[in-house]
Amino acid sequence: MTLHYYIARRFFWILASVFAIFFAFMTLLDLVEQMRRFDSSVSFGEVLRLTLLNTPKSLYQILPLVVILSAIALFIGLARSSELVVIRAAGRSATSSLLAPVMVALILGGLAVGVFNPIVAATSKQYNQMRELYRNGGTSTLSIGAEGLWLRQGDETGQTVIRASRANPEATVLYQVSFVSYAPGGGPVQRIEADTARLDNGHWVLDDAKVWPLSATLNAEAAAKRFDSVEVSSTLTQESIRDRFGTPSAVPIWELRAYIAELELAGFSARRHFVWLQMEMAKPLFLAAMVLVGAAFTMGHSRLGKTGIGVLSAILLGFGLYYVRNFAQILGENGQVNAVLAAWAPPVASVLLAFGLILHREEG
Repeated sequence: MTLHYYIARRFFWILASVFAIFFAFMTLLDLVEQMRRFDSSVSFGEVLRLTLLNTPKSLYQILPLVVILSAIALFIGLARSSELVVIRAAGRSATSSLLAPVMVALILGGLAVGVFNPIVAATSKQYNQMRELYRNGGTSTLSIGAEGLWLRQGDETGQTVIRASRANPEATVLYQVSFVSYAPGGGPVQRIEADTARLDNGHWVLDDAKVWPLSATLNAEAAAKRFDSVEVSSTLTQESIRDRFGTPSAVPIWELRAYIAELELAGFSARRHFVWLQMEMAKPLFLAAMVLVGAAFTMGHSRLGKTGIGVLSAILLGFGLYYVRNFAQILGENGQVNAVLAAWAPPVASVLLAFGLILHREEG
């Protein structure tokens, strides 16, 4: 038990060190990118805030890389200090030393999914809102609930709130739609209701629409007019709408099941979100696989040489398994592979492959 506690503590501190290094490096890179993206109208403090809001998402994406590098550093250190030799000489298999780092990886994966995932979702949402504010002078958002679909678009001329009872899967056609336009810093100035609204290049096309001018000096109903077709300018694009409702990482893991149900109720396909949910649930197992991959090539005695080749092989295999996992995610999102199979098959196969390599090298 003391041995497992020692290795777990050592692995934890290596993980923390590698994570801190990547945090500093990625924050600096993103700060430079944000300063290049915005002009002098955005202060350095605002750019720094954008950077700090965007960095957690990047760190969350490279978590498997952090784990495999930490595992490599741990086992190289144990090999160079001959601690693995002592473990073997004490009559214990070197594979028993894997239990502690694997458990740390599983716990880290659980904390990442249960705690870090909601933090990343919140910071990413805040980052997107601030970026739109600094770039266009307004915000464009989308929310989906039991009462229907809500969109908000904005620019320097004002804001428009859009509500629809449902939409097509691409969110480019809205049904039973209502548009309420607001003046900059003021109240509503116009309301439009239509049967359908189609997103075209730079504007919405509303069919069978009724327009109410909203003013304190006018009777809105008396001044209302009905049109076969009305165009309303828009800063939204099909890609931007798809990104807002179709990015599963923007939804906290604890709210994802309810969000999937709301998506399906609103007429959207929730396959991407369901695949993402399964991928997140399988993440702890995949992080454990990264530990085993790092150990498979670096547990040998340092006097045998070929440490560099072992490190390179572990990193290349880790990257290969990571991209296989991403490829399986794409297949699952496209419906070519069952969602559960796409999410769980790569981590399980990675664990079995890495453990097989360890048994072959250590016990074979």
